[in-house]
Amino acid sequence: MSIWNRISEALSALTKGEPLSEVFDRLRTPPERSVAFAIAVIALGAKMAKADGLVTRDEVTAFREVFQIAQADEAGAAKVFNLARQDVAGFEEYAERIRRMFGEDTDTLSDLMEGLFHIAVADGVYHPNEDQFLERVAELFGLKPHEFNALKCRFVPDSKPDPYSILGVTPDMPMDEIRAAWRRQVRESHPDRMLARGVPEEAVKLAEKRIIDINRAWEEISERV
Repeated sequence: MSIWNRISEALSALTKGEPLSEVFDRLRTPPERSVAFAIAVIALGAKMAKADGLVTRDEVTAFREVFQIAQADEAGAAKVFNLARQDVAGFEEYAERIRRMFGEDTDTLSDLMEGLFHIAVADGVYHPNEDQFLERVAELFGLKPHEFNALKCRFVPDSKPDPYSILGVTPDMPMDEIRAAWRRQVRESHPDRMLARGVPEEAVKLAEKRIIDINRAWEEISERV
């Protein structure tokens, strides 16, 4: 069964008039967590689309890049998107419920943030409202400021790609600690690790860009020594 069939089942379980946000309190364990991850990215993406006032074709394409959406599954993805846009619940309530769903698993929450950043910059413009939106979501997810800045450095074209920020370290740290941080991020970016965290296969390819970025950051830091 494809993830989109499983998403349709999750949505059909909602009673008439029940908000989409209720689904996050029901999908807490594998394999449902991968369904919840997909719904979370689309739902928060829909809320973010309202932040800058419009949904561009590039943003829609970005959804398709994060989740390989076949033509037959477009209706299911659109249903999630529209339910989120119509839901009176604000994005903060969504973020809080998603945080409760994933608990202290900040690695998966960072994976989710990557999907949102990918969508935010898809149209070539990183709107100030999107920045405020994502910063607040990261805060509600329990991510530290340096973790948010690391994501921003990697995705936002105008941000200075500071290699230390990307690895979540500082220049005054011993090289052994910086190397350990780099190796940890490489390990956590492995597809098997991500799938174990409940990230759907369709979204794992985002880690390809992450690995390129963290390896480039490590190389740049190594060359400075």
